[in-house]
Amino acid sequence: MSPLVITLLIVIGIALLMIIAYINHAVEKSKLDKARQRADLIDRIRRCQDVSERIPGQLMSPRLKLLLCQLQLQLSERLQSVDKHNANLAGEIDALRALAVQGESIAVKNPPLPILNEAKAKEVRYVLENLQALITGAVQINLIPVNDGKQWMRQIRQMLVQVYIECFNNLGQSALQQGRPGQARLAFERAVQYLRKQPEPALYQTQLKRFEEQLARANAMVLDNPPPAEDEPSELTEGLKGLEEDWKKKNIYD
Repeated sequence: MSPLVITLLIVIGIALLMIIAYINHAVEKSKLDKARQRADLIDRIRRCQDVSERIPGQLMSPRLKLLLCQLQLQLSERLQSVDKHNANLAGEIDALRALAVQGESIAVKNPPLPILNEAKAKEVRYVLENLQALITGAVQINLIPVNDGKQWMRQIRQMLVQVYIECFNNLGQSALQQGRPGQARLAFERAVQYLRKQPEPALYQTQLKRFEEQLARANAMVLDNPPPAEDEPSELTEGLKGLEEDWKKKNIYD
């Protein structure tokens, strides 16, 4: 065998090894990409379910319930294309389709959650932040049009304001019932400040007027019954301090 033939065989062998290595790399990369896509879709679906179940009834609407159902359906259909061996997925997709065709007649079974304190307000705020992240992600992967996404962002902020309106009102009313007008005044004062700082204060004029009236009433009660010289710390005071600190921090709604 001539040296030329031997050289050609060596070159061909090296080329074949490189091709095999490239194919193996491409196959592994494809498997890894599919695994990542599958994990991402499963996580989005799980968060859709969690948000749909945990949003309090006073914030959940048929339109929002339908949006979350449709989003979960679209994500499940994408998951089916990369996870064809998932036996349970077909049944879940059929169930979601049956709900989605109901449109805004879809049932809303979320129970109301009274926002009685700062802890409950933060709990609901966390759910709303997850909702915002879901919608932002859905826009990025073209499941929701950009303009629809912007409208939902605006509604989520209004929902958050509603949460804090309820929280401040409950804190103030609770303080009045306990004969602590000074603490009630603090709650109503913070509510007035919060609403005045909103980007669209005109949306909350009715609530702002009511809080201003409650603030004036609580202030009059304090003047008629001055508190002791040294105010004792209370759960209400500490809770409102926590709320105030939250407002000072930049968050995703700014």
